[in-house]
Amino acid sequence: MGRTFPQCLQQLNLRKSIVGLATGAGALYLLYKAIKAGIKCQPPLCTNSPICIARECLPSRERALPQEAPASEAPPWGKPKGLAIERERHGRDSGELRRLLNCLECKHDDYAKSMILHSITRCVYLLEAEASACTTDDIMLVGDMLDEKDNNVKIQALNALKAFSGIRKFRLKIQEHSIKVLELISTIWDTDLHVAGLRLLNNLPLPDYVHPQLRRVMPALMEIMQSDYILAQVQALRLLSYLAQKNDLLYDILNCQVHSNFLNLFQSTQPGCLLFEILVFAERLSEGQNIPHYRAVKWHYNEQSLHEALFGDESRLADRLLALVIHPDEEVQIQACKVIVSLQCPQDLGSRRSSCQPSHSYFRTGE
Repeated sequence: MGRTFPQCLQQLNLRKSIVGLATGAGALYLLYKAIKAGIKCQPPLCTNSPICIARECLPSRERALPQEAPASEAPPWGKPKGLAIERERHGRDSGELRRLLNCLECKHDDYAKSMILHSITRCVYLLEAEASACTTDDIMLVGDMLDEKDNNVKIQALNALKAFSGIRKFRLKIQEHSIKVLELISTIWDTDLHVAGLRLLNNLPLPDYVHPQLRRVMPALMEIMQSDYILAQVQALRLLSYLAQKNDLLYDILNCQVHSNFLNLFQSTQPGCLLFEILVFAERLSEGQNIPHYRAVKWHYNEQSLHEALFGDESRLADRLLALVIHPDEEVQIQACKVIVSLQCPQDLGSRRSSCQPSHSYFRTGE
């Protein structure tokens, strides 16, 4: 062989050393790549859990700022406030909501105001004790933002008032803004503003002194109901269904002008949530006009009125209702049956339900 045993052993040790060095270098390289990737990696976007929402106070526009920006330059509403919800859970007031309200009193541009109001809304929902500790002056401060020119500021102010309306002691104060909200809905054609305003109104008991303003904005509510934006349509229908139970507003609703294709809202191809709300609305109207007090007056409706579209001699509502009785959504089926029953059986306090006679020519014998 020509090699002694010590020489072979020495060569073997050299090979092991080379393999060890190569392995170590590879491991170090992989470790370097992992650390580098970890440094560059951004944390995942926050989920919708309450704790994540409380932690993620920094809006998307501020998250794009360089991380090395001095803390003193960061806007006060954008600084991470920590887990405020956890501090409240342990009985400690984070003071976050109060800081935001104080910040709202200062002068800011429209974007800053909308972001502050957005943060206030989240705090009201998440920090119940701090929200309950607010005052009516705070409600007025938020309500004053409805007079701002920027629509986004108005929308965020409406959302904040909606959040505060969940606290009973603030409802009367928020009611004072009802007329202003109705004015915004009727004069600004912005679907997001419509949704925000209608959600607020639907969360409040509307006082009687608002009824004259409601009569003036009724055409606007009808237009929103017939728009192509589902969220706004649903909210408008909920408000109209509530108003249809007010005797002094029923005629104003029924005599309001609607589009010639109004009954398309009853087509089975419409979303189930929209069908359910339009059927509830139709039932409320049918019950309202069959009340003896209302039937005692001979009302006159214009040819393109909601009354003629739903209950007129030329109405095709019956066909739409019969088609909805077999709708896949069970709630839609049940509600369609309720409308049919209300059309067949006028609410007469002097007669029993079983002796009802058809009040219209919709469902004649044999149909």
